[in-house]
Amino acid sequence: MPHKIGFVVVSSSGHEDGFSARELMIHAPTVSGWRSPRFCQFPQEIVLQMVERCRIRKLQLLAHQYMISSKIEFYISESLPEYFAPYQAERFRRLGYVSLCDNEKTGCKARELKSVYVDAVGQFLKLIFHQNHVNKYNIYNQVALVAINIIGDPADFSDESNTASREKLIDHYLGHNSEDPALEGTYARKSDYISPLDDLAFDMYQDPEVAQIIRKLDERKREAVQKERYDYAKKLKQAIADLQKVGERLGRYEVEKRCAVEKEDYDLAKEKKQQMEQYRAEVYEQLELHSLLDAELHSAVDPLLPATDPHPKINAESLPYDERPLPAIRKHYGEAVVEPEMSNADISDARRGGMLGEPEPLTEKALREASSAIDVLGETLVAGAYCKTWSYREDALLALSKKLMEMPVGTPKEDLKNTLRASVFLVRRAIKDIVTSVFQASLKLLKMIITQYIPKHKLSKLETAHCVERTIPVLLTRTGDSSARLRVTAANFIQEMALFKEVTSLQIIPSYLVQPLKANSSVHLAMSQMGLLARLLKDLGTGSSGFTIDNVMKFSVSALEHRVYEVRETAVRIILDMYRQHQASILEYLPPDDSNTRRNILYKTIFEGFAKIDGRPTDAEMRARRKAATEEAEKQKKEEIKALQGQLAALKEIQAEVQEKESDAVKPKNQDIQGGKAAPAEALGIPDEHYLDNLCIFCGERSESFTEEGLDLHYWKHCLMLTRCDHCKQVVEISSLTEHLLTECDEKDGFGKCYRCSEAVFKEELPRHIKHKDCNPAKPEKLANRCPLCHENFSPGDEAWKAHLMGPAGCTMNLRKTHILQKAPALQPGKSSAVVASGPSGSKAGSKIPTPKGGLSKSSSRTHAKR
Repeated sequence: MPHKIGFVVVSSSGHEDGFSARELMIHAPTVSGWRSPRFCQFPQEIVLQMVERCRIRKLQLLAHQYMISSKIEFYISESLPEYFAPYQAERFRRLGYVSLCDNEKTGCKARELKSVYVDAVGQFLKLIFHQNHVNKYNIYNQVALVAINIIGDPADFSDESNTASREKLIDHYLGHNSEDPALEGTYARKSDYISPLDDLAFDMYQDPEVAQIIRKLDERKREAVQKERYDYAKKLKQAIADLQKVGERLGRYEVEKRCAVEKEDYDLAKEKKQQMEQYRAEVYEQLELHSLLDAELHSAVDPLLPATDPHPKINAESLPYDERPLPAIRKHYGEAVVEPEMSNADISDARRGGMLGEPEPLTEKALREASSAIDVLGETLVAGAYCKTWSYREDALLALSKKLMEMPVGTPKEDLKNTLRASVFLVRRAIKDIVTSVFQASLKLLKMIITQYIPKHKLSKLETAHCVERTIPVLLTRTGDSSARLRVTAANFIQEMALFKEVTSLQIIPSYLVQPLKANSSVHLAMSQMGLLARLLKDLGTGSSGFTIDNVMKFSVSALEHRVYEVRETAVRIILDMYRQHQASILEYLPPDDSNTRRNILYKTIFEGFAKIDGRPTDAEMRARRKAATEEAEKQKKEEIKALQGQLAALKEIQAEVQEKESDAVKPKNQDIQGGKAAPAEALGIPDEHYLDNLCIFCGERSESFTEEGLDLHYWKHCLMLTRCDHCKQVVEISSLTEHLLTECDEKDGFGKCYRCSEAVFKEELPRHIKHKDCNPAKPEKLANRCPLCHENFSPGDEAWKAHLMGPAGCTMNLRKTHILQKAPALQPGKSSAVVASGPSGSKAGSKIPTPKGGLSKSSSRTHAKR
């Protein structure tokens, strides 16, 4: 069943002083939440880490009344170890966004509670806040978030819906009707049911003490239903409904009291406090009379009931309607409702007598235990700190803080030390308090003592050490608390305290964090200790901080054997962080890096992490590279074979067409020969029908090696009239290379034509090329040919191409000239059409012969078809 998921704030882009993002981890009527810095840059972002990997079902946001973001985006990420990849946005997956109302209709007086239903698995949640809505109150263009609530269930149990489906199927065959109207509104059969007590509105508008009682009563109600004690369940249901109204009223009083304190209206604050105490006492007494306040609840909400009178007289008519006692209590008291109203003086007298306004007297045990503190601070203040009512305990800490702040500078050192030690005694006790507000008040008091009281009065480091030594063990214990909120608060304060300049030099906290984990310690305690160690190592390092290579590595290596996966994972991360700083010094604490050690997945992860830090490829990367190289080689081989096959086919087709055309042209001429004149083929002793055999039609070379395969190789590598395009690897005629680059090449979009030299130039270089005018201007095509290799102009005509590209005094940039070519006997131009066909461009019309991928181009076949 989905429930509230605890979280910790990992990072934020910034905050206004006093409104840190860590405030979002607390849900109570008086919280202020997070605010962005004034005049900040947008977007702003906050990253949260859930206490466990979970499937998020619902997100709830309580927006500020006027510091409102126009849009909030949500991103989620799995809990990936930081040593595998740096902390970066690419690891987050976008879920979507919500738009917030500009609040103009309410005059920026109400706060919007936004609920978003999602279905996503992860452990990190990122919120991105966009530009604020503009209004007259938000003069610094800030955005704020009062509270956020995450509801979900553990990711390991995300298949609950499948389980529910199986249960429905079983019910069907057993004849049970799971859609029975009698079950409507219950959650016994709903795997996606979300309790109202997990709703954000419950915590944000309920008094914390009453909220605790309601949750316990709700648990009892469920137990009663399971045991079929329906009368008792009904009674509990009604009590819960009534208590929710009570809690909201008390929460409102608390807010009003805090507002009065901020305005320094202490009379109103006192009035609100007394009003809360009286109302709370009446409600708790009713619970007791209805047998709903037993020993378990009594320990958390000790009665403010008048100890001297078990049945006080209540004037219900003097209270607001929704604050009046329940009907049952009025009936029980009988004539109590007609008692005359008590005067203000009577109420004050009663409070002075200890009935409502003062904490109960200290017990004999408490007197003995706190005797030294009583001697210094007085019994009244200590009694408040020991009181069973949480509000008295909180007020006692606030009063003690005020007392310490007001102590004059000239106070004798001995008195200052005694006061400090008495205060630390009460702080240590308050740190163990189960009520969040009391616990937080103890942390604020401890911070004030260390950072203000001791420096102000110039007390020695021994006093600071006393504060830390007495409180750090208790604080570490609270990091293993069952409440995620208290765990996070305690861990954050320990980290903050360790960074106090007064505490850092003492090196006390690091010595506690490297103590070996106990086998019987709780999971939460072990995880918190590991997390604190990892964070403080980054903040303090291993210099003069109390952390050393030896104590950190011994602790981390021993933690690799812990039964909890998260503890082992954090230990791996710490070892990798240590290796980044100290390299080879770390290796002596680890077993040798061999195949036996790498059978342990943790050590394999560690050694592969070392390789990544050193810039060396890991085993997995090496295997992947070898596999990729093999696959790439095979792919290239196949592509080359395919290209050659295509080229061979094209060349064969061209050669067949040329032979057919030439044979048709030679036959009529042989028939018309008169006067003893012989055709060139006859002069060479070659039959007419075989004249083109073993002949390159581009350069005119003839060779016995020019079989079909030999000609293919000649065209591909040796023919001086051809070249391979560097960009698409096609074989093209040099005379048509420029046209190929501009019109047919796979990379033709990247080329442009220079109007001066008429050659193809990369578009990105063309402006510079034209501006510098370094190129050799081209002449008109009728006056000269233009070589794309050496960029020279030479005489026009097809034969001139052959002389330029093949002759010793021609092109100096034709790399194929270095090959030793076996020249065929040159034929005089104009003697036969066959001779013309063997020219470099093969057409009197001067058409170019570009080459398509895999062979000579389609234009080649068209040119030869004309012959």
